[in-house]
Amino acid sequence: MNLEKTKKNSSLLLQWIFICILIGVISGSASAFFLVSLEWVTQIRKNNSWIIWLLPIGGLIIGLGYHYWGKSVVKGNNLLLEEYENPQKIIPLKMASLVLFGTLITHLFGGSAGREGTAVQMGGAIADQFTKLFQLDASERKTILILGISAGFASIFGTPLAGALFALEVVYFSKINFKSIFLSFLVAYIAYFTVELWHVKHTPYAIPFLPENNFTTLFWVILVSILFGLAAMLFSRSTHFWGRLFSKTISFPPLRPFVGGCFIALAVYFIGTTKYIGLGVPMIVDAFSNPNASYDFLLKILFTGFTLGAGFKGGEVTPLFFVGATLGSALSLFVPLPIALLAGMGFVAVFSGATHTPIACTVMGMELFGIESGIFIGIACLLAYFSSGSVGIYNAQIVKGAKYHLYQKLKRKNTDFL
Repeated sequence: MNLEKTKKNSSLLLQWIFICILIGVISGSASAFFLVSLEWVTQIRKNNSWIIWLLPIGGLIIGLGYHYWGKSVVKGNNLLLEEYENPQKIIPLKMASLVLFGTLITHLFGGSAGREGTAVQMGGAIADQFTKLFQLDASERKTILILGISAGFASIFGTPLAGALFALEVVYFSKINFKSIFLSFLVAYIAYFTVELWHVKHTPYAIPFLPENNFTTLFWVILVSILFGLAAMLFSRSTHFWGRLFSKTISFPPLRPFVGGCFIALAVYFIGTTKYIGLGVPMIVDAFSNPNASYDFLLKILFTGFTLGAGFKGGEVTPLFFVGATLGSALSLFVPLPIALLAGMGFVAVFSGATHTPIACTVMGMELFGIESGIFIGIACLLAYFSSGSVGIYNAQIVKGAKYHLYQKLKRKNTDFL
């Protein structure tokens, strides 16, 4: 009897390892292709600044594509979270192709968006196809979705530990079984090394030196961390505001990105710079060594919220990196901490606040900037998480844990006071 049970468990383990290899290799290869394509279209836009005037046409193409062929997948990352919480039907593979195509068009013509949403949606859609192939039940399908999110995130940013933790944390830890934890890390590393095998490189960042650990340093770290949380709140609420406004004012969905594209093109023309569109990676890198203007992070919030709210495609995470890094960089003019540390703390802390994932963001900071900065990164991510409000960038995310109880208590106190 024990022998039969051992054989069965061994067979299941091998099956899941095989599934991880398939998801990791396919998702990693998709991310590698996406990263190369994204760099290609970005260079085209940079070398042909006039192309931004075609952004409304690009938006119309995206809108029509989703309206006629992608209604079932238009929710993007929120669909993945909804299917995890309440499994209904397998996510169509067309989610991967539509979001890839839509994101490349967004970046080619000058929208402000990220890339994590695209990679996560591609990973989730690819992974979910194995649900039917291996005849998995609802519980096992939840594991599959975690694997897709993990593979997509790890491969697009080159942070396997953070990718695995993000997939587990974003769907709320208490509903995770041990099998999903082990497999999430396995698939993250497979996807990460797949991108490496394709010789696709990720942007390097560094915090060259750190301040002494004393009460003065701690005071400033706490202060700026709260500011990062407030920036995350502003980013989340801005994105949701523009989405609601476009939905209310323009009834035909394909026209929303068309109209939005017109406004973005005009805005870029009148402000005379393109540094707030696209990923903004050069600005992020520069923020680690040169102080930014105090309004840079605000304009990135405005451009990104407007772009995504209008219906263009892409992610929110790289713009969150931009917002955090440029805010931290600007604060270096007033805060006596190293500029690279402030930019690095903001880089991950704003992301932590907007996605309710402080553990994954802390680990990501250590993966990107070195373990030596871990104490500062950890404090920043935790405080930004608590100070960013109860609303994040993902409407379908279930927010539980300490933050949930804190805001519920505050809500009850306000109700009693009124």
